[in-house]
Amino acid sequence: MKTYSAKPADVEKKWVLIDAKGLVVGRLASIVAMRLRGKHKPTYTPHVDCGDNVIVINADKVVFTGRKREQKVYYHHTGYPGGIKARTAKFILEGRFPERVVEKAVERHAPARPARPQAARQPARLPRLGAPARGPAA
Repeated sequence: MKTYSAKPADVEKKWVLIDAKGLVVGRLASIVAMRLRGKHKPTYTPHVDCGDNVIVINADKVVFTGRKREQKVYYHHTGYPGGIKARTAKFILEGRFPERVVEKAVERHAPARPARPQAARQPARLPRLGAPARGPAA
């Protein structure tokens, strides 16, 4: 018996809507990353994008376990000498783009190469209620 290898034309993508309200960030990220990669399907093939399209709503209402909301620190570098910047999860969640906490978690759950850049581009999300939509103009 031969091993089945999916072809890009054989892949059937679905849209998955996940409500993140009250979910733990890391557990949510592992579910979303698995869906984006397609590992939940019996026809999973590593070199083919066989994952589903995922929309996460209420990303600003995720929770952290323990004291991570106050103590977890996200770092980025400006590119200048001594330009390391740090922000807590609480600061980001109360800020302008709270969905970035979920985006970073999902991005970091994806495998290193070559699938990470592809998986990082895939996740879709909806803005918070009352916020203007940030999508292509209709």
